[in-house]
Amino acid sequence: MPCTHRVRLGTVSGVRLTRFTDLALRIAMRLAVADPAEIHTTRQVAEAVNAPYTHVAKVVSRLSELGVVEARRGRGGGLVLTERGRDFSIGALMRELEGSGDVAGCDDAPPCPLRAICRLRKALREAQEAFYAALDPVTVRDLVDRSNEPLEQSGGPVLIQLTDRPS
Repeated sequence: MPCTHRVRLGTVSGVRLTRFTDLALRIAMRLAVADPAEIHTTRQVAEAVNAPYTHVAKVVSRLSELGVVEARRGRGGGLVLTERGRDFSIGALMRELEGSGDVAGCDDAPPCPLRAICRLRKALREAQEAFYAALDPVTVRDLVDRSNEPLEQSGGPVLIQLTDRPS
């Protein structure tokens, strides 16, 4: 009987991130380039990253637990990327958000009958760790800081907001 390794939802699928992790990275980058004088609400950030408010609220809650984002409640409240968040390793953040589960669903129902002798699970686990390790030296700050790149190579600002021109 052939072993069919199913890729679990909720883990890195090839090099495609879960929606949750993708949103977390976009939120962190959006807040990293925000004007420090402006406080952004979860709703504003949801619009900026083009995602449903409810999804963004869940991600913000997790980022807050990790100390990446400070979520201030009440009047005048909003979201701020913390200094820890700016310097958070992307590899470490992805490990936290994606979890440590196997890439292949060897123990899913029904479990793969070859799991006791199969070497694929270990190889996939090592590949997943190598993927994270490649991102360990990269921080949120690195993703948005283009001050060290020549202007012609930077491609312009990371995030822009289009507005109407004043008449």
